[in-house]
Amino acid sequence: MANLKAIRVRLSSVKSTRQITSAMKMVAASRLRKAQDRIVQLRPYADKLNEILIGLNQALNETETENIYAARKGGPNRVLLILLTSNKGLCGGFNANVIRETRRLITDKYMEQIRGGNLFFMPIGKKGQDVLRRMKLNILEEHNEIYSNLTFENTKVLSDRIINMYLTKEFDRVEIIYNQFKNAAVQRLTTEVFLPVSDHVPGKTEALHSDYIYEPDQVRIVEELIPKSLRIQFYKALLDSFAAEHGARMTAMHQATDNATELIRDLTLQYNKARQAAITNQLLEVVSGAEALKG
Repeated sequence: MANLKAIRVRLSSVKSTRQITSAMKMVAASRLRKAQDRIVQLRPYADKLNEILIGLNQALNETETENIYAARKGGPNRVLLILLTSNKGLCGGFNANVIRETRRLITDKYMEQIRGGNLFFMPIGKKGQDVLRRMKLNILEEHNEIYSNLTFENTKVLSDRIINMYLTKEFDRVEIIYNQFKNAAVQRLTTEVFLPVSDHVPGKTEALHSDYIYEPDQVRIVEELIPKSLRIQFYKALLDSFAAEHGARMTAMHQATDNATELIRDLTLQYNKARQAAITNQLLEVVSGAEALKG
C-alpha cells in the first residue's frame, strides 16, 4: 500500500504541474499574437528604411563626404555588446543561445578588448544580466524595465543614448545579440552591428546603386535619416526578441504539457497495476486463511 500512496502523490503532483504548464502555454500564446503582429507590421518598413540608409551611406563614401556614423580608421578599440534576453525563464534555449554566442564573440573576436578592459556589456533582460555578473564582466548599465512598456518612445531614449556614446567616441563599435523571431517554434540567433553604419545589405554582395534625388541635399538628409533608421532598427531588434521569447516559452510549455500528459499515462498504468497486485494479494491472504481454518 505504501507503493500505491507514493504513486498517488506523484500522480497528483504531475497533474498540478500540467495545469500550470498548460496555463502558461495559453498566456504565452496570447502575448505572442500581440507581439507577432507588432514585429510583422514593423519589419517591412524597417528593412526598406535600412536599405535606403545603406544606399545613402555608400553614396557618401563614394563622394568622400564626411560621415560621423561610418567606421573609424584603425579598427574598433572600445566595444559595446548589447544582449537581449528575457526577464523570466521557462523558455527553452532562448537565453542560453544568446549567452553562448556572447561567449563565442569574447573568445573568437574580442579577446584583445577583454584583456585591455575595453569590452563593455549592456544587458537588457535579467537572465543575461545575471550571467554577466557571474562572469564578472564590465556591465556598463542595465535596462531590464524596458520590456514592461515596450514602445518606440521608450526605446528611443535608450537608442539615442547609445548613438551619442558612439558619436562622442566612447565606443568604436556597438553590436546587438538577440533572437530574431521567425515563427512560434523557430528563433534565429542574430548578431547585428548597430554602429558603425554598414555599407552593405546582409546577404547581398553587390552594392546598392540608387538614383535618388536628394532634396534639400544629401548630407542633411543623411543626418536626419541615419538617427531615425538606427532608432527603428533598435526598436525592431527589441520587438524581435520579445516575440521570440513568447514563441520559445509557448513551445517549451507545450512540450512540457505533452511530457506531463505522457507521464500521467505511465503513472496511471503503474497505479492500476500496483492496485491490482494489492487486491490479488489480499484475496490470496483471505483464501489462504480460509483453507487454514478448514484444515
